[in-house]
Amino acid sequence: MFNAKKEKDKIVKFIRDYYENNNIGGVVIGISGGKDSGVVAGLFAEAIGAENMVGVTLPCHSNENDKKDALRVSDYYGFEMIDIDLTDTYDTFKKQIDKLGNFSEEELKNSDINVKPRLRMTSLYYIAALYSAIKGKTYIVAGTGNKCEEFVGYFTKGGDSVSDIKTIADLTVEEVIQIGEVLNVPEEVLYKAPNDGLSGTTDEQKLGVKYNDIAKYMNNETLDEEVKQKIKRLHEANLHKFEIPTYRK
Repeated sequence: MFNAKKEKDKIVKFIRDYYENNNIGGVVIGISGGKDSGVVAGLFAEAIGAENMVGVTLPCHSNENDKKDALRVSDYYGFEMIDIDLTDTYDTFKKQIDKLGNFSEEELKNSDINVKPRLRMTSLYYIAALYSAIKGKTYIVAGTGNKCEEFVGYFTKGGDSVSDIKTIADLTVEEVIQIGEVLNVPEEVLYKAPNDGLSGTTDEQKLGVKYNDIAKYMNNETLDEEVKQKIKRLHEANLHKFEIPTYRK
């Protein structure tokens, strides 16, 4: 039986121990307006204090409501929030790609979606380095991916796969929600249908499976065979994301 209060306390201790043992001072978190980043923010607010946190919104042809939901999180926990609009940066990059040839929308779709998380992660690490310099203490970037996403490879290589510390990567979506309830993450954020804020579709629509079913698959629970095979294919098709093959002499 999952005990959200106990698990939350363990994660908070995990963060505090890591910060103390490695002389870390602060954290930078990309705040998307969704439950994962909201819960991560709540965990860090309790662990190291809002005064040592920087939240960043990174719109890029994004839904304006996502920024409003992100601000709900920063307002509730009281940490600094900055906004870096990547729309013009993305558009400038796309103009360079247009010079390479006339590509169809379908051919560009996957590349376009994935370059946005990569621009976002570049920005988060820039802010972490900047704040480390101006505050005189080390800031690191927190990951916000959950266990269900990680299992099926629903993340971008060199984008949201990159971070310095992961606090919810071993929690299913349902467990993240339960911890969010303990942390009092704003309801509009915690119960919002997860989406990437980039493609105009929910995560589950893009994946073609429900997060709850992914959790059942990982726990070897009874599941429709067709759904089971789809999750298996997603996991196996994305194995290349988990480890970089490295030749050793």
